[in-house]
Amino acid sequence: MIKLYNTLSREKEEFKPTKDKEVGIYACGPTVYFFAHIGNFRTYVFEDVLRRVLEFNGYAVKFVMNITDVGHLTDDADAGEDKMLLAMRREGKSAQEIAEFYTQAFMADVKKLNIKPADEYPRATDHIQEQIELIKKLEEKGFTYQTTDGVYFDTSKLPDYGRLSGQKSEEKEAGARVAMGEKKNPTDFALWKFSSESEQRLMEWESPWGKGFPGWHIECSAMSAKYLGIPFDIHLGGIDHVPVHHENEIAQTQAAEGKLLANYWVHSDFLTVDGGKMSKSLGNIYTISDLAAKGIDPLAFRYFCLGAHYRTKLNFTTESINAAQNALNNLRDAVRDWDSPSGGCAAYEQEFAAALDDDLNLPEALAVVWQMKDSASASSAKAASLLKFDQVLGLELDQYVAQPLAVPEDVKSLVKDRERAREEKDFERADQLREQIEKKGFTVDDQAAGSKINQKH
Repeated sequence: MIKLYNTLSREKEEFKPTKDKEVGIYACGPTVYFFAHIGNFRTYVFEDVLRRVLEFNGYAVKFVMNITDVGHLTDDADAGEDKMLLAMRREGKSAQEIAEFYTQAFMADVKKLNIKPADEYPRATDHIQEQIELIKKLEEKGFTYQTTDGVYFDTSKLPDYGRLSGQKSEEKEAGARVAMGEKKNPTDFALWKFSSESEQRLMEWESPWGKGFPGWHIECSAMSAKYLGIPFDIHLGGIDHVPVHHENEIAQTQAAEGKLLANYWVHSDFLTVDGGKMSKSLGNIYTISDLAAKGIDPLAFRYFCLGAHYRTKLNFTTESINAAQNALNNLRDAVRDWDSPSGGCAAYEQEFAAALDDDLNLPEALAVVWQMKDSASASSAKAASLLKFDQVLGLELDQYVAQPLAVPEDVKSLVKDRERAREEKDFERADQLREQIEKKGFTVDDQAAGSKINQKH
């Protein structure tokens, strides 16, 4: 029995899909105007693990993640510029070139982190008509009004607006610091924005209300319904999506269809850097490529993400990511000498599964991994269980389990020379040989039983 914390009910609930052993999941994907950063990927790793946990439990999962390539303004309050147009001016490229470049960069990082690809990656610009049809339905049901700059959703017409965040409209309004403009309520949001009459916009479409482009929120309601139906099982995203984006998705679908968009709303908390928020002004926004340039394996970042519960903040520091890298390296080195997988460690497997089923308690699941690794169980049994665990962890441990390190003869010869130098107490010579060994991509661990050769990470 899997239990998940549902933001909508604010409690852990037993997961019950709408169809037996089938799960539909929609996750808010990247706005492809720049590289996704490690804060984004903390959420994407969590989403991948949830998918893997469901598959581990025998569910067939259909996973859909949108690509926002139009409509996401620089301000959630429907102000500012479209992020895609901002990138066009920054880089001197077309919107299509910008979207394609950063989409491919995102996909490359997804692969590096061993995140399973979504079954569908619908793009906002490929689903303009679906968005227009949904806005028309909202208009027919009396939930819209028009201003000089667009068509807006009237949140006052929906009595339970604010149910996801737990804030009523008046509470949201009291805390809102937005320019009202022609909006009736501060919480109202754009469904369709009009193009400026003074300039031709490079990303615009004809609509019943005039030439323009969709608001950010409408794409997710329209595309998730198209690919998963209503209601689907699980909607995922970062905690920052709760008060605005996901709140508005719920409102749009509830108003148009009289149904909840998804039954379970599951959110991951923030990744902080050195205890604070990531910020361009502070220069502490890192990409996966930035980490690689510092010698950090992308899978070490994945391991780092597994070390905290998804509903708690995760603090990124140089020390914490290096610790994750060292832990992963130690695990890789340890399992190379195990015997070929056979059987399994039933008690550890039960503990691992129980941790996962309790709202994805990954720190506890990782603790089970290390307990099993250090146990007196047969290495063949540990190998079999670890490979099962890695179906969820996604650390590509199959490349290391029972895969002895191939050490070239010249490196073995250097290690023997170093052992002799140590025996003769010629430590200067031993240090020189260690350096030669490291230049060839290996390290030496001096143990009571002799020197152990490891791969240099």
